[in-house]
Amino acid sequence: MNRFKLTRKPYIRAALLADDRVAAAVRAHALEHGAMEDAAWRRVNEYIDEIVPYFNVLAYYRFGYNASRGFLNLLYKVSVEYEDLGALDSLPDESIVIYLANHRSNADYVLLAYVLVGDVSISYAVGEWARAFPLEYVFKSFGSYFIRRKYREPLYHAVLERYVQLITRNGVTQGIFPEGGLSRDGLLGPAKIGLLDYIIGVARDDPALAERMVIIPVALNYDRVLEDRSLLRELDSRLRGAPPARWTQLVEVTRYLFWNAGRLAAGRWRRYGRAAVNIGSPIALSGWLAQQRERHGDLWQISRPERLAEVQGLADEVMSRIGVLIPVTPVALACAAIQSLGSDFITRDSLLGRMVEMREVLLELNARVLRSDQNISETFERAWRMLSMRKILVTVGNGYVVLPRQKELVSYYANSIAHLLGPFADGVRQRDALPALAFLQSTEPGVGGGDRK
Repeated sequence: MNRFKLTRKPYIRAALLADDRVAAAVRAHALEHGAMEDAAWRRVNEYIDEIVPYFNVLAYYRFGYNASRGFLNLLYKVSVEYEDLGALDSLPDESIVIYLANHRSNADYVLLAYVLVGDVSISYAVGEWARAFPLEYVFKSFGSYFIRRKYREPLYHAVLERYVQLITRNGVTQGIFPEGGLSRDGLLGPAKIGLLDYIIGVARDDPALAERMVIIPVALNYDRVLEDRSLLRELDSRLRGAPPARWTQLVEVTRYLFWNAGRLAAGRWRRYGRAAVNIGSPIALSGWLAQQRERHGDLWQISRPERLAEVQGLADEVMSRIGVLIPVTPVALACAAIQSLGSDFITRDSLLGRMVEMREVLLELNARVLRSDQNISETFERAWRMLSMRKILVTVGNGYVVLPRQKELVSYYANSIAHLLGPFADGVRQRDALPALAFLQSTEPGVGGGDRK
């Protein structure tokens, strides 16, 4: 399935340079800018160097697997569940698989690769934030390709589109984070459709490929997102219209590394709870394309806005499936219960009682609750270890108080499952200490993918 990832980069370059659509984009670029075509071709070569990875088998399967296993097992207890393992196992070997996942942390790349290694190797779409030494070398060695978000030049997008379609035609398994960036408020964001539209476009040139293409939704959640405080700071800065202070971020990261290195050396290291992955049932693209033929005849003969609206509908459907699959970790459940109670002081009995009520609702709605067979006090103890360690929740008498400066973190983790909570959802949202970011997310342009910015 992934033989094409072993192809040498010069072959990929030659294929893109010989592509008729890239050539047409070069002519259009030269005409628009009054430049020589040679200059436009040099620009194409620069884009190819930037986008195309150099897949290193040794890096992926030996170094990559061992490094990801060590990293994840140091930080988390990893759990994986499948909505329909039989359907995944029965996929034909020639299937072209596209994993679409929500984006909680930069650890998502490592987590998903670790979960799937041995079955498939994934080519990720990674944003320009990672184009710095040594991250660029690491990501490219693992077969990831780079994208520029908010970069609207048609020539660049022609090269990117044809590269994505080239690897798709050759059966490369791809991983895409359609939200186009990390969630800064914990909520599941709207999907951006650029990369998905490129992938679907393969069926325009070769309708037979549509029979092989499969989308698999993946839902990720954590008891602790490593970047949570930085993400909240960025949310606040963006809403105030001021860029986040890079120096402050650097100081915080440095302090975090030194602090935890000291804890590790002193034997006081404790893991950050669960990193959970739920892998959904495959969605055959052929069925969606058949629906489009019934509605429109030829999907590529309708206007571009109409076609993109149909692709957006597909992306929204997949995001809805991902939302249903979001793992309910102990910290997320405890934070949602805290937030729903609407009081600064919460007795232990009322907190555990609300967690029981919420868990019953979640199970009734077929949510994926981690260790739902546990006594609720055991679930809370797992959450308490993290909440107390981070000084989010403190004991007062027969109950608990959320420290004022930590209310945003409670909202952040509660938001990850708020959409699953049925009758409790409104209560959780009403107590949200975070401003809504939906209007910002909906106005950001971009092709989607793995960019954390």
